[in-house]
Amino acid sequence: CSMCGKGFAQKAQLVVHHHIHTGECSFPCADCPKAFIDKSHLIVHCHTHTGKRPFLCAVCSQAF
Repeated sequence: CSMCGKGFAQKAQLVVHHHIHTGECSFPCADCPKAFIDKSHLIVHCHTHTGKRPFLCAVCSQAF
């Protein structure tokens, strides 16, 4: 990265990382004003609106 010196194995990773410095968010939430630099972050965020908890703890069985 020309801004912070961090290295990446793939150019796509660098492009996504660069959005951290520019503040560019390509993935807006349809339900609130938030936007995200990565689609996976948007997907996780959307669970806050749906109440969906797709991850189950193997130890205590609590959903997250």
